This record gives sequence, structure tokens and C-alpha cells, in this order.
Amino acid sequence: MRHRKDHRKLSRTASHRRAVLRNLVTALFQYERIETTVAKAKEARRLAERLITFGKRGDVAARRHVDTYITRPDVTRKLFATIAPWYTERQGGYTRIIRIGRRLGDAGETAYLELVKSTEQKEAERQARIAAAEAKERTMGEKPEKKGKAEAAPAGEAERPKRGRRKEGPPEPGPAPAKKAPRRSVTTG
Repeated sequence: MRHRKDHRKLSRTASHRRAVLRNLVTALFQYERIETTVAKAKEARRLAERLITFGKRGDVAARRHVDTYITRPDVTRKLFATIAPWYTERQGGYTRIIRIGRRLGDAGETAYLELVKSTEQKEAERQARIAAAEAKERTMGEKPEKKGKAEAAPAGEAERPKRGRRKEGPPEPGPAPAKKAPRRSVTTG
């Protein structure tokens, strides 16, 4: 029986388990959505929600506590400056687990672990993605013209064939490869 044993061991030693969960939580705060197994997601969710609660407190002691667990200082800054203010009115339930099926290699059940966002945040992100895609299309559509190519080539000469196209006729002879000198053994006496 598993009385009073509420954590998943994840088939790892304590130090390995702590390292895996630290990396998962750090990646969750950095990318806001990660793909992992369901068991790891459930364990990482417990820690992530605690750390977000510390982020909502926002004092120096909370920041130091979070720094002992999060592996990157820039992710800690993001947690306190960006992520924690999203949940000022929310009393828990900051993450969600979405099951996505089984992995091909070992049939492990996988899931997305993501931060819950409000509809306003989702709409703002969607608008930002659309604007970025339109800006990319505009820059890709405007190809800079190369000037001076027609003026540089003398009249009457044909243009060189482009790379990747075959030339017609036999290949042109090139310089012969250099022969290697035979090795000589040196004996010292």
C-alpha cells in the first residue's frame, strides 16, 4: 500500500529527479508550453504552481527562494515581471495538462504542460503573430534589385551558366592531382 506517499519517483534517484523537475519548470516558464510525459507533467505542475505563488508575493525572500530552484536568472526575471502579474486575481490553477497521445518509441503517454492564459492574452498573442507574419511576407516580397550587372558585362559575351546547371559537352580538363611522396622511416642510432 502507498499510504502517505504522494510523490512520483519517476524511476530516478532523488538528485536526478530534482534536476529533471528543475529543468522542466525552467523550460515551462521560458517557453510557456512544453511537451513531456504525463507523470513528469503532473510533478512539474506541483512545483510550477508553487513558484508562481512565490512570484505573486514578489518580495526579496520569495525571489531568493525561486532562484534556488530556477536554473536561469533571465527566467526568474520573466516569472516575477511577466508571468506572476497574469495571475494576480487567480487563486491557483495556473497550469493545464493536455494529453496528446502515446510516443512512438516506447508508447509513453505524452502531454503538453502549459501556462493558462486569459482570452485577452490569447487574442493579443494572435494579433502579434499575424503582424509578424505580415511583416515577414512584406520583406520577402521585396527582393533587392542588383544593379550594374548588365553594365559590367561587355557586349557580345555570353553570361556564365548558373550554379547547379550542367554544362553541355565534355568536362574541361583541369590540373592533375599532386602525387604524394613515399614515407621514409627515420632510424636513430
